[in-house]
Parts: sequence; C-alpha cells; structure tokens
Amino acid sequence: MSSAVPPMGARIRQARLERGVTLRGLAREIGVSASLVSQIETGKSQPSVSTLYAITTALALSVESLFDASQDTVRESPLITAATVTHALAAFAADPGRRIGPLVGTGERETIELDSGVMWERLGHVPGTDADFLLVTYRPGGSSSSSGGLMRHAGTEYGYLTGGELVLTLGFDEHVLRPGDAVCFESTTPHRYRNDSAEPAVGVWFVVSQSVQ
Repeated sequence: MSSAVPPMGARIRQARLERGVTLRGLAREIGVSASLVSQIETGKSQPSVSTLYAITTALALSVESLFDASQDTVRESPLITAATVTHALAAFAADPGRRIGPLVGTGERETIELDSGVMWERLGHVPGTDADFLLVTYRPGGSSSSSGGLMRHAGTEYGYLTGGELVLTLGFDEHVLRPGDAVCFESTTPHRYRNDSAEPAVGVWFVVSQSVQ
C-alpha cells in the first residue's frame, strides 16, 4: 500500500493565502470557477493534471512540493519572476532534511490521485533538486485535461511507457505511445495525454523544472 500524502488542497490554500491571492483571483487567472478552486482546497474535488499545473504555475509552486510532509514553509522560488510566473512551474523549497530514497520500495511510494482517472506516485526525491520523478497511471478513459484543453508549463519532460497505450497531443501533432516508446519535449509546448484504450496506461515520467527566459 502506498504512503499517505498530506492534503494537497491545504497546501494550495496555504500558498494562495500567503501570496495574498483571493479565490476569485486565482480562479480568474487559471480560467476555472471559484467554486472549483474552493472544492480543490477543501478536498471535495481533485484537480486534473492541467488544472494542477495551472494552479502551481500561478502560485509559483512546484508539483514536487505537493508531496512533501511539512506544510510549515511555503517560499517563492528564486527562479520565478513577475515576467515569467504565468509560464513557469517554479521550484518550491522542500525540507532539506527529507530525502526520498536512494531506494523506494513498492509499498513506500507516496501517491496523489487526480481528476479524470490519473494517479501519480513519487519514485524519489533528492533535496535541493527541482525535478518530478513519477510513476504515472492513466486509467481507461483517463486524460490530463477533463475539458480537453492543452496544458503548458516550464521545464523539460521525459516519459517512458511501460504498459498500455497513451495518446500524446503535442502542439499540432498526435502520437500514440505503446510499451517501450519514449518521449521528450519542452513542457512549454502545448500538450495533453489521454488513454483511449480499455487498459491502464502506465509509465515513468521525469519533469525537470527550469526558469523561462
């Protein structure tokens, strides 16, 4: 059984309040309703992958930070600036004493359940690094965007599919990934994943955050 992760919504709310952003202000910036943001913060709803990236970008957080156990410290990353905040997924300082690894057993992985049939499991983390090292599962019918829209965020994305079939929309192109296929691209390129098959699509994803010039 995977390890429990503190409520993601509570972290998002903490970051939003510390930055002086209102519910309506955040909702307006990322293009969703204030009601949805409220439901995410209270744990009544889970965001889709695209909505989660939009929230973390707007609040200058990293996805990595959502897994960390301590909720006492929310700091803005030195990589983020006013000019790049709408296009960057910035590093969020994790507890420097907390290392996930060097070995993470099957039953020790921390998980985050997202909307639209997607689950992320953290495979490891080295303090001071800005990288998401994840085992990603898209259940049948699962998608990174419940609305069908494309997402973009800062960083470079690497993926390797180990099972099932996954459709990647990358810019104007569509690619079907099968076991053994790998992808890599700049995450600022509009993209979306979806699983049109009857079997779960599972793969290892590695997203390295970086500043946007």
